[in-house]
This record gives sequence, structure tokens and C-alpha cells, in this order.
Amino acid sequence: MRALDFLKKARPVSIAGLPDKELVKLSRENVLSLSLEEMKAVQEYFKKKGRNPTDVELETVAQTWSEHCKHKTLTGIVEYQYKDENGKWKTRTFNNLLKETVFRVTMELDKKWCISVFSDNAGIIEFDEKFGVAFKVETHNHPSALEPYGGAATGIGGVIRDVLGVGLGAKPIANTDVFCFGVPDIAWDSLPAGVLHPRRIAKGVVAGVRDYGNRMGIPTVNGAVYFDEGYISNPLVYCGTLGIIPKDKCAKKVSPGDLVLVVGGRTGRDGIHGATFSSIQLEQDTDVSAVQIGNPIVEKKVMDTVLKARDLNLYSAITDCGAGGLSSAVGELGEECGVRVHLERVPLKYAGLKPWEIWVSEAQERMVLSVPPAKRNEIEKIFASENVEAVFIGEFTGDNKLTVMHGDEVVADLDMKFLHKGVPRPTRRAIWNPVQNPKAKIEQKQVNASSYGDSLKKLLSSYNIASKEWIVRQYDHEVQGQTVIKPMHGPSFTAQGPGDAAVIWPYTVTGGENSGSHASRKAGASAWRGVVLSCGLNPEYGKIDPYWMAASAIDEALRNAVCVGGSVERMAILDNFCWGNPNRPEQLGGLVRASLACYDMAKVFQTPFISGKDSLHNEYALGDKVLSIPPALLISAVGIVEDIRKTVTMDIKENGNLIYILGATAKEMGGSHYNKISKITGGSVPKVDPAASRARMIALSAAMEAGLVRSCHDCSEGGISVAIAEMCFAGDKGVTCDIAAIPADGALTDSELLFSESNGRFIIEVQPSKKSEFEKLFKGLPISAAGNVTEAKMLVFRNAGGHKVINEKIGELRDAWNGRKSKHD
Repeated sequence: MRALDFLKKARPVSIAGLPDKELVKLSRENVLSLSLEEMKAVQEYFKKKGRNPTDVELETVAQTWSEHCKHKTLTGIVEYQYKDENGKWKTRTFNNLLKETVFRVTMELDKKWCISVFSDNAGIIEFDEKFGVAFKVETHNHPSALEPYGGAATGIGGVIRDVLGVGLGAKPIANTDVFCFGVPDIAWDSLPAGVLHPRRIAKGVVAGVRDYGNRMGIPTVNGAVYFDEGYISNPLVYCGTLGIIPKDKCAKKVSPGDLVLVVGGRTGRDGIHGATFSSIQLEQDTDVSAVQIGNPIVEKKVMDTVLKARDLNLYSAITDCGAGGLSSAVGELGEECGVRVHLERVPLKYAGLKPWEIWVSEAQERMVLSVPPAKRNEIEKIFASENVEAVFIGEFTGDNKLTVMHGDEVVADLDMKFLHKGVPRPTRRAIWNPVQNPKAKIEQKQVNASSYGDSLKKLLSSYNIASKEWIVRQYDHEVQGQTVIKPMHGPSFTAQGPGDAAVIWPYTVTGGENSGSHASRKAGASAWRGVVLSCGLNPEYGKIDPYWMAASAIDEALRNAVCVGGSVERMAILDNFCWGNPNRPEQLGGLVRASLACYDMAKVFQTPFISGKDSLHNEYALGDKVLSIPPALLISAVGIVEDIRKTVTMDIKENGNLIYILGATAKEMGGSHYNKISKITGGSVPKVDPAASRARMIALSAAMEAGLVRSCHDCSEGGISVAIAEMCFAGDKGVTCDIAAIPADGALTDSELLFSESNGRFIIEVQPSKKSEFEKLFKGLPISAAGNVTEAKMLVFRNAGGHKVINEKIGELRDAWNGRKSKHD
């Protein structure tokens, strides 16, 4: 059924002469999410044209100018007021916050192995002389709050298409996911009206990502889950996809005369206003029809046929049809030359759609291609061979206009310059007034074998540290047969621990004619080269200081990647900001502070940002009350592993081996999980010394390259005690550790040595015979052999007085982590 069968006229929208109040009302009632200044800019544009806009034109502008698509806050003007270290107020003006922080550091670092940054659907770094690695992480928060399964499924489906639509198309080879949910044990009667229970949201979100990713045949290899009361009404759903792309396919160019081809799913009313509704806060009566409906089987066929057409050079440009639907996809491809589209040609799911609905629908599994006329017949045959619907709906013109037809009627006639450059740039105020965080009152417990053992068990069983195996095992993390380092580590299903990062060996894509057999691969510098993926997320720290939250997330993502064999010297990072309403100065002040940390940390770590995304207005309106999320910055890292045979896992391997602690522990309990379970407030949030941390990472990579490291684990949530416990029950072995030997910054209490979450630290297992060679690599760095692997399956920590402050059975610690009642009494 095509649109012409049920022809409906475009509706003119009367905005000429409307007063400000009516313009605001028009925007709100039609879910345009345009500010008064923006509505006035539209009003003035059409005044010069001597007419009112059609509903198609107004909707087109709304989608293109939405916060979701235009990132108006991060690219806008910000007047930032803050207190310096002396408590004096200062002001700094940013003309473009993104370009002066995240983008700026990438330009200054100027890494030659960065192929494409912030200019396409995903970032691309060099893999070897023939291939690049594409990576993108997106959010799908609002849809997942309303309909968890569909929202999450189309979130992962959308980011897969982002990677398929970068350059001339990358082959997706791995997925990642990170979720922030409300606490699952909240009572039903404590939920805000209209909010789904966190358990329902969590199950639906996990199932959505599982079903879409598994059915696409793409492994889900890395992720994290964070629980906090602040995400009860607004969950955060981050989805990422990694792809491999030939280096000669990394650029795209539309030429006048090329044809507009839409391939994949049909268009319906699902997902209408997705871009604009995600740019405002949620409310009790938010329309669930803004959530898209996914079909992974269709997308799998689209992916396979697009890649076939790419390799035959049958199109000149491609992009995914996501936020804003055809209006954004076609409008972006035609920005530099102009385009004419015929809506009556668009395949529909059902009859009765209005022109503007066809144009802005975010129905899924659709890609838009630019096809030279001479390639028309051949590309049609490619898609027909797999029963993928492919329809030519227009042509790129060269007149620098967006012209949309519906039958014989012109339903939109917009200048590309106005559409893409005409959005007003407001000046927003941002304020950062440091949280007056008191010193934490942490009492030294009476020394006995159970004093901190109970705290350790409580930490291991807490929501944010406990096993996520119930999620991990739902995902196929080995499909495509390229996953070297998987999410869970250990010698058996009964002895498993949480991995730090994933490593993919993309030999089936990069191996060419030799990809069918590992043994038959030609020898070469990149024969065993792999890709490492990791992430870092610390929302708890953001409640105290978003700067150190961002710094910690970067340090954690890089640490995790180095733990398995990645090198910080060949690492890129991605930023995903999730924040509240940026029109509130204190909210925007935190966002500015986090952005400044991104610049400062990346500059010293020498890790460029290659892609990113912001999701703002993560709030829920309940009458006069507004519930805003704790600010969160997800940092994802992607890098190159030169030899996958030298990768390292976190499970302890051999009795008698030495346990080294690399990096100093400080009095930094602010925002720690120990404080959280102990209901302690205050304390200093963990800081980051990027130069010192980078030096430790480089030394550790050298030790791994030399084959001196048997296992390695990063030290993060819960501190040293949790990290070593995880290594023990993953390897089913015990450890005895002298906490007085832990490298420390000043005099620390037992609890601080055990549970501080200071950044830049690693737990490393080394054979005694390699002790001298290993220690030479770390000369001048804070490192100590503080423990030994023991035959007895016990975790023992002794303090300076020789007292056992922790003395626990490994089986009981594993049971606590798994949420089971111990069978080891």
C-alpha cells in the first residue's frame, strides 16, 4: 500500500502574527520542543516568504533543530560562573562548549590513526593498513522508560544502523550495553505516579537488547549495570556497536543527480516525535506512541544486502533513518546540494498516514542511500535477492533546497541553509558552586576476624557490585566466533568472575581469503591484532563533583582496557552525557565541569574522543515536582591489541604466585560503595592524576607484552578487598594480603586501605620466578608485593599489627556475590 492510495493534503499552520504566548503554546501542543526564540525564527523566515508553513515544514524544522539532533546545549553559548580554589567567583564564556572541550582536545592531539571523528554516524580509528574500526554508543532513555522492551530493542537496533551507516558502511561485529536503573527493591506504593517498577524496566530492557542483538547475530561482549534511587523514573539505556570498515570506504559524497533510495522496513506511525519528545522531560501522560517498534530479522537482511552493495560500489553515500525519520536522514544527506522527495512513493505499513507522519516517522530498520543513476538496476537486484524492500523516492538536485512532494502537491519547500544553519544560538547560564561535603566520619572497627569480613560480603552482595551473570548469560557473546576475552572469566561455570573488558579478533572480516581457518592465516604484523572494548561509569561521584566523576570514568575505562592487554598509547574514547534540564544553571554548571574534565584528562592521557552523544532533559514531572537523574557520564574506550595471544584475564591462576598492588591508595571515601552500604556521608571523592596513571598503564602493558603477568584486575567499586575477592572466586583460589604493604598516600585506617576507591590502581598476579624482571619495569612507581596466592581457599587480610581483619572462605564470598545463601558454613 502506498501513500498515494490515501492522499491527504498538507495542512498550513497559521503562525504569522502570533504573539509569543501563542507560539509557545503551538510548540508545546504539537510536541515540537522548540523554544520561543526558535519559534520566532521560524515565524520570521516564513514572513519573508510571504506565507505560513505547512505542517510538514514545521515538523521538519522541529526534528532538525531538536536537542537530540542538533545538540544545542553542548554546541551553544554558555556563560559559566564558578568558584575557584580560593572561593572567589569567576566567569568564563564558551562560544561552543563541545568545540572548546571534547572536540578541541581531539584536534590538539591530532592522532594520525584517527580516520573519522565527530563528522559521521560513528567514529573510526585505524585497525591496520586495510581496515578501520568504527565505534558508536547511543542512548534510548525516554523510550525505555515508557516501553522497556521496545525502547531498548530499538536502541540497540538504531546504533547498529549508525555503524552500518558510517562512511559507506561498516560491518557490525560486537555490541555493548550499559544500564542505570532504579533500585529493584523499592516498594510499589513508593513509586511516583505513572512510573513502571524498576524490576519491570530492568527485565524489559535486558530482554529487548538480548532479543535484538542475538537475532542480528552480533555478540554483546561488554557492559555495566548501575542501580540508584535517582533512576527510578528515568532509566538510562546506553547501547554501543563496534564495526570493521575497509579504509577506502570511510568517506561518502552525494552528487547532484544521484537518486534517493530507501531500503528496509515500511513506514508507520510508530516513533513519531521520537527526536522531539526525547528533548523534553517525561510526564505522567507522555504518549507511548513515540516509542519505535523493532524487527531485527528485517535489519539483518538490510545489513547483509547493504554490505554486498557497498563492496560492489553501487552507492555513493548512506545514512541510517533514525531520529527524525526521513526528514533527518534525507535532509542531512542533501544538506550540501539539495534534494527533492516524493512521499507517495514511500512504502507504508498501513493506509491513512498524513504527509508529515510519513516524513517524520521513526519506523525502524530503514537506511537511506545515494545511488548514481547508472547503478539503479544493479542495486535493485541486490536487495530483491534477499526480499529487502528498496524504493527510489527522489533525487539530489543541486539547488540547495529541500523540496518534499506528495502527489502533485509541494508539501515542503525549505532552504537548506535555514534548515541546517538557521537555528538561533541562545546564551545559557551555568553555575558551579562546590558541594560542601563534610569529612566522612568512618570509625575504625574493633579488630577481629569478622569486623570487615561482614562488610566485604555486604559489598559483594550489593546491587552495583553483585554478579550480573543473570544478564550476561542471556546474551550470545560468542556468535561470529571472534570473542577472545569474554564478559565472565574463570576456569569453569562454577568459578567465574567479572571481566574488565572485551577483546575481539576480527579475523573473519580482516583475514580476506585466509579468514576461514586460523592456521591458514598469512603471517604478518597484524595477523593476531585485535580490538579492545571497555567502559567507565561513576554516577555516585557526580553527586559530589561532576569533574572528578568524569575524570574517574575516563581513568576507569582506560584501566579496564589495559587490564586485558590494551595499550593506552593506542586508545580512543567516546563520551555519552546523560543530564537533567540544562536550562537550570546548576545543572548546566555540572555539565560544564564534566566537559572540562574530559579535556584535561584526555589531553594528558593522550586519548582522543572520536564520537559522542548527549541525552539531556532526563527528568520526570510530577505535578509541581520535578525528579531529575543523578548526572552520568559514560566513557567508552576502544583500542588496538597488537597480539591477542598475549591478552590477560582477571582470574587468579597458580598457588604460590605473588599479588602486586600497583598505584597508591588515598583517603578518598567520598561516593564510595563502602560509604553507601554503611550510610556514611561526606569524604573526598577519588581524584585522578592522569600523568601518573598513564605511566603505570604503560609499564603494565610492557609487563604484559613480556609475558610477566598471569592475571590482572582493576581496582574500582569496593576497593582493593572487593577486587582481590573477585579474582579469588574467579580462579577458585585463596590469597593472603598484608594491608600494611599496600602503597598508600599518607596514613590510612584499615577501612580506607580495604575499601577506598582511589583511581589508577591494579591488582596483578606474577610468578615468583619473574619477580625481578617484573619489578624492573615499575621502578619509581608505587607498587608492592602485598600478598600471595594460597592453596587454602581463604581470603585473609592482615593489618599492621598482624591481626586478621578479613578471614573469609572463598566459597562464601562467591555466594555473597551471586546472591545465594552460603553452603560453605
